[in-house]
Amino acid sequence: FILVALIMPLIMKVANKVGFTDKPTKRKKHGREVPLCGGIGIYIGFFIFYFLLVKDTTVQKDLIFIGGTLILLIGLIDDYFKTIGKEFPIFPRLVVQLFSAVLVYKAGVVFGGFTNPLNGEYVVLPALIQFIVTIVWIFGVTTVINWSDGMDGLAGGISIVSSLTFFITAIILKQDISAINSIILSATIGGFLIYNKYPAKVFMGDSGANLIGYILSIIAIDGAFKQATVFSLFIPILALAVPIFDNIFVILKRFSEGKPVYQADRSQMHYRLEEKGLTPPQIVRYIVGISIIFSALAIIGLLIKH
Repeated sequence: FILVALIMPLIMKVANKVGFTDKPTKRKKHGREVPLCGGIGIYIGFFIFYFLLVKDTTVQKDLIFIGGTLILLIGLIDDYFKTIGKEFPIFPRLVVQLFSAVLVYKAGVVFGGFTNPLNGEYVVLPALIQFIVTIVWIFGVTTVINWSDGMDGLAGGISIVSSLTFFITAIILKQDISAINSIILSATIGGFLIYNKYPAKVFMGDSGANLIGYILSIIAIDGAFKQATVFSLFIPILALAVPIFDNIFVILKRFSEGKPVYQADRSQMHYRLEEKGLTPPQIVRYIVGISIIFSALAIIGLLIKH
């Protein structure tokens, strides 16, 4: 938290100097140029302490780090295109995100199966199903966090709630590595949110939103999903319920209207609430509040079942 809080102003200063800023558009109504460099601070803060504190195997740490670095870099390229008023093609982002997910799978962070509630036996999924579920989960969470980043403090607020939920879950389930990863990510996002709360002095950009989603997805697989009881499978879904279900709605809406799924518009919940007359701080409090309720239900359910 302290590291990110201290380095963020320096990164913002450099971003302003080189023009790495988000300009207002018809869809983005922030009124002034804002540095798009939050992802760099989040990346530095998380991975320094990941390597210092987490006792994963060297190969696992290295592959997750390489995947995270690729996610950051393709996000920064995407953000650069925004700074010059252009759209970055979808295909390179898609390839890099899927490749990064495959690296996580190769690192041994895999959704392997679940415990049959009827007889207590562990059901190991076929290798192909393990691969597909793992890749779809990592790619999906990475995407929904990115799509939720449309208002000052929103994606960060949702993500810190999810991360703290995974931390509490890991404590209950006695999963040390998952707990450490969760609290590092929570603290990192917290240091960034000092400057991202309304009115934001910095945006996390695609680089930061995708990176946070990528790390959250890994924590879920290596934590609650690893416990593999039927209820524990719902914990990450409840912790990420708001971005998951909001963006399922957005995809279905775009599909029904014949729009490309990846075509940015104002379909997300935060934009719809803005059209109803709520202010950005009210919207963020409302959506983060809903996230807290879902996360609390997940933790209470786990305590009852555990």
